[in-house]
Amino acid sequence: MTWSFIDFVGHACFGLAALSFFAKDMLLLRALSVLASVVGIAYNYFLPVGPIWLPIIWNIFFISINSHRIIGIFLDRRGIKFNEEELELFETLFKGFSPLEFMKLMRISEWKSVETGYEFSKQNEEIDGLFLLFSGVSCVKKDNKEVSFVRDGAMIGEISFIRGGKATATVLATSDCRVIHWPKKDLQSLLARNPSMDIGMKQVFSMDLTKKLIGDLG
Repeated sequence: MTWSFIDFVGHACFGLAALSFFAKDMLLLRALSVLASVVGIAYNYFLPVGPIWLPIIWNIFFISINSHRIIGIFLDRRGIKFNEEELELFETLFKGFSPLEFMKLMRISEWKSVETGYEFSKQNEEIDGLFLLFSGVSCVKKDNKEVSFVRDGAMIGEISFIRGGKATATVLATSDCRVIHWPKKDLQSLLARNPSMDIGMKQVFSMDLTKKLIGDLG
């Protein structure tokens, strides 16, 4: 089977649309969708049978919607600036979040510097929120026995946050630590209002659990 130029244009249209599904960044997704619609218009206009106006009109409509959203994304991002610590987190642990989503997450957080011996959680007691260990080392104890150590990038209190209930382990700082704290109710409310952020946070929890399991096995 031989393909004509118009066949390649048609495949390019659907290929770009398919590629947009893999884009995590909303701006890139919208841009690929616009490009797919432009190629789709060209394909349906230059068909040998003559222009097919139904898909052309709908593609123009899709371009209008996506262009409007692209402008909105640029306006949203225009005033977003991160400090060095926030930027490091955004480019590593939270790379699945958009800049606006990450800004919302940081707005309800509190940065803390704690000393050796600080108790993040106590087994079988309530823990008010979620901690992220930005730097430092902490010891995890169950039934007064050391079971593991957690380091930079580890979540503390994520099981209680996900499942509800009391802390499943005691976590103590074994060095001076720099941490982020999210109050439980504030974080739950934010994630409930933003389903895409809720999905992104679950991915962060999943990666954190994987790292902890690999560390324990190692």
